[in-house]
Amino acid sequence: MESLALTATTQFATIDGEKRAYRQFGTGEHLVLVNRFRGVLDTWDPLFLDGLASQNTVTIFDYSGIGLSEGELPLNTIDVAKEIIQLLDYLGIQQFNVLGWSYGGLVTQSLMFQYPDRVLKTVLVGTNPPGNTETPIQPIFFEKALKPTNDLEDEYVLFFEPSSEKSKQLAQASHERIAQRLDRSLIPATQDILQRYFAGSIAFREDKANFRDRYKTLQTPVFVVSGDNDISFAVENWFPLLKNAPSIQHIILHNAGHGPQHQYPTLVSAYINLFLQQD
Repeated sequence: MESLALTATTQFATIDGEKRAYRQFGTGEHLVLVNRFRGVLDTWDPLFLDGLASQNTVTIFDYSGIGLSEGELPLNTIDVAKEIIQLLDYLGIQQFNVLGWSYGGLVTQSLMFQYPDRVLKTVLVGTNPPGNTETPIQPIFFEKALKPTNDLEDEYVLFFEPSSEKSKQLAQASHERIAQRLDRSLIPATQDILQRYFAGSIAFREDKANFRDRYKTLQTPVFVVSGDNDISFAVENWFPLLKNAPSIQHIILHNAGHGPQHQYPTLVSAYINLFLQQD
């Protein structure tokens, strides 16, 4: 069966005079995917995308100034979220489900709280809630994540569980699937762009908009997927919030890291599809 993720055409929306790259494929309700730190259109695992596209119309895109998109990445996740709304307005998408991974999970929560009338359901993968988080990013994350180019050995540490041979085998399989279309020269590597990501993450943690407290009354259904060994956004940082966030469901995958959807693409996409189908 042909992979939609590997064959979808890259298109461009012109917004405020700048081109923003995106792809759309699949059938069903709209599901918008919001990418990780240094992520581009083709750093998503195509098997995971195809699983989602079997029951959703999937939209993936490059942030402004990232990958194939022109412009400059905003310094605040609130402003990045506004740019996503601009893209969806261009595409004529009024209401949608949204999935954010890692940094994209921070953006997705900013989107969800700012536009509650447009976001139907939210999926958060390998990310953390707003506000103060007790378990910090591990130093090895910065050691690996800030390298100009990451190889498979780096990915074992960044996205998987390097102490597990099964996780490493699944990491290699995901790496090979992604490599079928990925142009690594498009992955951002300059310090000025990386600092823009960090500025957005810091602002999200400061939480001047008080998003964390708003989880107490949030009506939007939220599904959180975590690995038990996430070196950047520790799963433990969700625990103090969960009893006071009645719309959240949370699953934790064992012997998995920051990218559980790439370690188990079929399983995680099935979990997500089931969540999105529930009334």
